[in-house]
Amino acid sequence: MFRFLRVNMSTRKCEFENMPKEYEGLGGRGLTSAIVAREVDPGCTPLGPRNKLVFAPGLLGATNAPNTNRLSVGCKSPLTGGIKEANAGGQCGGHLAKLGIMAIVVEDMAPEGEWWDLVVEKDSAWLVKSEVAGLNNYDAVATLKGIYADGCSFVTIGRAGEFKLTAASIACTDRELRPSRHAGRGGVGAVMGAKGLKSIIINPLGGEIAPFKDVEAFKGASRRFAKALAENPITGKALADYGTAILVNIVNEAGGLPTRNFERGRFPKHENVSGEKMNELTAKRGGEGKVAHGCMSGCVIRCSGLYPDKDGKLIGKWPEYETIWGFGPHSEIDDLDLIAHFDYLCDDYGVDTIDVSVAIGVAMAGGGIPWGDGKAVLEAMHGISEGTPLGRVIGCGTATTGRVFGVRRVPCVKGQSLPAYDPRSVKGQGVTYATTPMGADHTAGYAVTANILSVGGHVDPLKKEGQVELSRNLQIATASIDSVGLCLFTAFALLDVPDALPAVVDMLNAKFGWSLTGDDVTSLGKRVLTTEVDFNRRAGIGEALDRLPDFFMDEKLPPHETTFDFTDKELQETLNFVK
Repeated sequence: MFRFLRVNMSTRKCEFENMPKEYEGLGGRGLTSAIVAREVDPGCTPLGPRNKLVFAPGLLGATNAPNTNRLSVGCKSPLTGGIKEANAGGQCGGHLAKLGIMAIVVEDMAPEGEWWDLVVEKDSAWLVKSEVAGLNNYDAVATLKGIYADGCSFVTIGRAGEFKLTAASIACTDRELRPSRHAGRGGVGAVMGAKGLKSIIINPLGGEIAPFKDVEAFKGASRRFAKALAENPITGKALADYGTAILVNIVNEAGGLPTRNFERGRFPKHENVSGEKMNELTAKRGGEGKVAHGCMSGCVIRCSGLYPDKDGKLIGKWPEYETIWGFGPHSEIDDLDLIAHFDYLCDDYGVDTIDVSVAIGVAMAGGGIPWGDGKAVLEAMHGISEGTPLGRVIGCGTATTGRVFGVRRVPCVKGQSLPAYDPRSVKGQGVTYATTPMGADHTAGYAVTANILSVGGHVDPLKKEGQVELSRNLQIATASIDSVGLCLFTAFALLDVPDALPAVVDMLNAKFGWSLTGDDVTSLGKRVLTTEVDFNRRAGIGEALDRLPDFFMDEKLPPHETTFDFTDKELQETLNFVK
């Protein structure tokens, strides 16, 4: 039985219901976006009672298939003003799926100043006065562990979410119950804070996923998919050895590593913050550090290493490439230990590492923080938790920071900051930034695959030809991947190993008794994107906002001296299947 759990924060009523027919066949992002589009007034105030916050595991959640336990979080974004899906690893998605819960829909809001914890078990759910209000994520989880049964996973917000800062994230615990896996983008943590919901405790004890229509067929398809991931050199080895930071040296060499608030495409000290350096320091220091670590059950890619300090004591997970870039080259800092500490603080305080790190570089460009001054950045970061004026500004992200400091060159689309690939030298990524309904988001259509890594073919990153089609196809594929609950990094195998996509289709058919083909997976992606674009249009986000800031068109990027030279009309062809 597939169920929804509806939680009304005003009446404190928690009710299970059978999954409504209009949502059948959807999971993950497909489901969060469908619920938001159907049930949320597009003109509503994002931090008001009419918005809804939706948590949904993917279609293959809690199965023994590899890398399928992601969790989607959806709402109307207080950062972009449009629809939002943010995606997290960790244990929470798999635990919800094991309980047969396809979505938790959080409605209305508690009275101002009240904080509640939601407890979810096999056949019951209830709200209790929060035991962890006022705490950041690590202390909150430590407290909850002492209250609730072993085996639970936890969803929490830190002080940033309580302050309703628009770059606030939602933390999910990993296998060791660290709150280090985040639904980061779009300010979803601010919406959770506005609801008065401090934490969700998920107890999977006694849960079991719905019966498979064909168990043996599922097992066979799952083994094929695991084999495809192991055979691919990126998912089978590179990400485990170096994490996503393997991209630092690669993107720098390509001239697409944005440096000093997108002034140039290469960082002279890139090797100091590279995946190779992170691997070296982790192995050399030993202690609590670890190369190759999975954030969730069933992960075979294991990109989430554990980074130790000079004494071997754990600082936190390996920072992602985008985090290293934002606090590093973008801000002219080359101290990997310091960047790892900033990443830990983002996890603890509950903010998106991308929007906050880009905001810091923009504050530097505006004279609010000296370039490369790690001590000043540390003080600003602590201000997020303390609620200082500067902390609140950077905690509201890049667009807000740019306005406060009067910066002209603010790298945002629809209010959300660009990640770690300069669109003038990785042009397919620029098309995605401009046109995805999510605001600038590299994961929405990861053109780096073909532009830089030659995965799934090659499209010259410095030329316009083929970029619109590349972005379109990747946005469609990604919407489907997010709906299935797959880790985005499985895309490397899906694009390069011929049997990978058929294996995923066969798993879906074996689980649900469907008769899908590869074309149906494409149709699902188109359906999700059409739903999202329609919501944005009804929210007042028109085609005029599907573009990059002017400076990307006006200023040439060293070393290639290229610009982003797409017209608005050309960009509007990207999602041309949307009516």
